Amino acid sequence: MMTHAALTFAVSLPALLVAHHAGDHWVQTSHQADGKAHRARAGSYCCAKHVATYTITTAAAQGLVWVLFALPINPVAFLAGQLVSAVTHYWADRRFTLAWLARVLGKSDYYNNGGAYELDQSWHRAWLLIAALITALG
Repeated sequence: MMTHAALTFAVSLPALLVAHHAGDHWVQTSHQADGKAHRARAGSYCCAKHVATYTITTAAAQGLVWVLFALPINPVAFLAGQLVSAVTHYWADRRFTLAWLARVLGKSDYYNNGGAYELDQSWHRAWLLIAALITALG
């Protein structure tokens, strides 16, 4: 028998992953995508706007499955999962941060030769897994 936490996780993760792609590609504006990597205040602002709309998208998707499937989600755990997703998304989307991590882990060549997008997306997916676990176990 599947526990409530397992069921919540099993429903939450795909909702978050689908919402991630919508929020990262359809909802994000070109201005946000182009500006979020700039190290100046304007870059921080572009990234913050992107993460705000991204988080609205992931929260709406997860909220929808929460209601439709009457999942036993703790509202504090829901918010904690969304916060983890938002903070880690912002960190990676500043780009120089993820480039630094790639350098530290010996992945600079891959990052600089076409792998930046894949490392970015795998970072986000890993943290969405953690966000779904936080939501389900809270």
